[in-house]
Amino acid sequence: MAVSDLESQRSIQSIEIGGRLLNALALQSGPMSLKALAQAAKMTPSKAHPYLVSFGRLGLIEQERDSGQYRLGPAALQLGLSCLRQLDPLKIAGPLMEELSERIQQSVVIAVWGNLGPTVVRMIESHQPIHVNMRVGTVMSVNRTATGKIFAAFMPPEKLEALRGSALGDRAAHEMPTDAGVSATELARIRKDGLAQAIGQPIPGIHALSAAVFDQFGLLALAITALGPAENFPVSIDGPIARALKTAANQVSHRLGFQANRSVA
Repeated sequence: MAVSDLESQRSIQSIEIGGRLLNALALQSGPMSLKALAQAAKMTPSKAHPYLVSFGRLGLIEQERDSGQYRLGPAALQLGLSCLRQLDPLKIAGPLMEELSERIQQSVVIAVWGNLGPTVVRMIESHQPIHVNMRVGTVMSVNRTATGKIFAAFMPPEKLEALRGSALGDRAAHEMPTDAGVSATELARIRKDGLAQAIGQPIPGIHALSAAVFDQFGLLALAITALGPAENFPVSIDGPIARALKTAANQVSHRLGFQANRSVA
């Protein structure tokens, strides 16, 4: 059942109220007092306390003996680990990217790091046709495509080094000896914005924007790329397509357990 389906079903109010306490603890980096926890959950301490007793019996929370403060318990840890094991980035990203493509009226591509470099694993074509030689299994140029630049900015250096000096993962660059790769300045900007641009290259007349998706460890999980004809594709980093793309990528990252305040390399 999809999340949106669950939101429309009959619910139990007391569980939702108690869940606010668990959410409040999950957002904190350390234990919380009863007063602070109740305030964060927008309830009185007397109302919060019975919920905490029940959660304690279930192992979802535990109370420190010395300070009396509350923190998440071992059962909450097991739930979190089970959730992470069940996550499938492509299954999570797929429906959101279909919605994104419909919203921005552009084609959307999902790519992961494969044996040969950035590899297309899903392509959602828009109603307006674009003439590009791209399909599932296509390996993208690391240096010259928006998708590849995302991987150049966020992948571990040792994985990128394995492709350096070869045609694998960057055939277009290999065929053009004058191509010096992505500049340090551009890589820094991509890391700052979480977005990469390709303006009329490597395919003339086609613009692209790509966004990074991170997993629970802050590692790059995949890249999401929107592309379309230059005449109706605003390629600005702060344009409407960029904003929609970044929002969608953030939603997928959040579903994968990524914390927005976590720094990424």
